[in-house]
Amino acid sequence: MANRIRVGIGGWNFEPWKSNFYPQGWPASRELEFASRKLSAIEINSTYYSSQKPSTFAKWAKDTPEGFMFSVKASRFATNRRVLAEAGESVRMFVEGGIAELGDKLGPIVWQFAPTKRFDPVDFEAFLALLPASVAGLPLQHALDVRHESFRNPEYLALARRYRAATVFTDSDDYPPIADLTGEFVYTRMMRTRSDLAEGCEPQVLAQLAACGKAWAAGSEPTDLPRIEAAQSGSERDVFMFFISGAKERAPHAAMGLIRELSA
Repeated sequence: MANRIRVGIGGWNFEPWKSNFYPQGWPASRELEFASRKLSAIEINSTYYSSQKPSTFAKWAKDTPEGFMFSVKASRFATNRRVLAEAGESVRMFVEGGIAELGDKLGPIVWQFAPTKRFDPVDFEAFLALLPASVAGLPLQHALDVRHESFRNPEYLALARRYRAATVFTDSDDYPPIADLTGEFVYTRMMRTRSDLAEGCEPQVLAQLAACGKAWAAGSEPTDLPRIEAAQSGSERDVFMFFISGAKERAPHAAMGLIRELSA
């Protein structure tokens, strides 16, 4: 099951990582090459703020080893708007803007909504209907990063499941956690790393996270997570687990610690 679980961080360019993750003097142009051989996935965040050239996506794919995967955060111009139903052109421009160059290294697309965005079932369904199932022959996986308490309701879960979109499970003090599974894969963003710990987390926390990942991958669900509905068994799943924010300088070490626990 550990082979179905990918663990990583957000981005690969962060100044503090030059002194505690990358080897001393390691060139910035080769940071992705190094990070992708220590981790098994990276969430690309720059795409949320601005578009990237197709040739850039192609280079990222070339710089990473076989089996590595990227998740890609979709453009904010698609999600940060009053009427989501009007996002069609922004969705199309993002999806057709070069992500297909990642090939089989393209993982989920993360659609992140503002913390102030409330759940409107009609408008939200109109948005989900805009999300394409594929691009350039590649099947697409969609993950919804909803950040308002109003999404913690069964109507939202039913809607996300109807469109086979996963809900991002965020472990954070700032956003409401939704551990209910709504898609065919699991996507988690962990935001509680601590600067006073070499690996960002206590050993028992990494062990607990590994147990969660293995349970999800096997088709079951971990106990004692903040769900809206009862847990349900299913089939084997791919799992993406990212250390984001928190004490960001510790994120790579937390990810490597989790990979170690998964291999134990």
